[in-house]
Amino acid sequence: MGRRQPDSQFGRFALLVIFLRSAISCWITYLSFSAAFFKGSSDANSVGSSDEREKEEENGCCRGIEHLELWGDAVNWGSEFKVNSSEECCKGCKEMCKGDDGPCLCDSCVFCGNREACGSRFGECWLKKQKDTLDPDRRDSGDKVIWTSGLIFGKGEGIVKLKTAYGVVRVKLLPDCAPHSVAYILELLTLRHSVGCQFYCAESRGNSWDPQGNHIEHAPFGPPFALIQGTLEAQGTTFKGIPTEVCPTIRRGSIAWVGSGPEFFISLANHNEWRKAYTVFGYDLPEDMDVVEKIAQLPTKPEVWSNAKVSVLDRPVPLRFLRAKITP
Repeated sequence: MGRRQPDSQFGRFALLVIFLRSAISCWITYLSFSAAFFKGSSDANSVGSSDEREKEEENGCCRGIEHLELWGDAVNWGSEFKVNSSEECCKGCKEMCKGDDGPCLCDSCVFCGNREACGSRFGECWLKKQKDTLDPDRRDSGDKVIWTSGLIFGKGEGIVKLKTAYGVVRVKLLPDCAPHSVAYILELLTLRHSVGCQFYCAESRGNSWDPQGNHIEHAPFGPPFALIQGTLEAQGTTFKGIPTEVCPTIRRGSIAWVGSGPEFFISLANHNEWRKAYTVFGYDLPEDMDVVEKIAQLPTKPEVWSNAKVSVLDRPVPLRFLRAKITP
């Protein structure tokens, strides 16, 4: 039988650093949410909350990553299909991905938009099909690459698992809204471990939102802000800040970065008052929100950092992103 090794000074120091980082992150996030609230609350009543508006907003996203060339089987040759922008190229791919009866005919687009560098290939829009959308075939990347590439996930595609001790949450990723963010999540799928990734703060809906996430008339917009917060920086990896990729409005189940990450949160409510203050890179499937609710109801301890009240989980909840098998 093996024996437990005594804690080293380094191990204790590392735990202290993790705790301090979590505490500081909660405080910074609180200030960020407060700023977003004051910015948007003045005209929150004029912001609609219809599902149609939100879906249109999400579908309007069409972004790619510059200096990246994705490979894959061509379903529409760029030499015969030229457009004026990477957004038009992306929309061309989406046109082939509207059906509800199976995978998309196109799930990636590659556009050449630098007139000088592309030469005669300027405007080429290659529509392609990946063998594995969660592990796209990257031909080349770097400043010398003249292409801009993006992914499109159709219905039932681009879904990953967020695994915790309290259950699994299936997450639909939004690469057309937040391509850099989704690229990072896909990197997490390849790691053998996700030590360091965890939830460490939780705020209830209070008396401001109902169980469906709708704001209660005349109630304040927080605090508390109805969310659970954590970090997606795994130990042993170097996190590079994610550029702002704003598209959908925060609503119940939205997953978004705090600033440029690695701190993130899952919202328990519709935050129309925040407008587009945060980069949303995915959303939880509605049927799995009970797991998020469980974590939000775990014991917390109130703390005050720089005159800001925060709710810190008594015990952080480790998490890990994994592949999900979706059955029809």
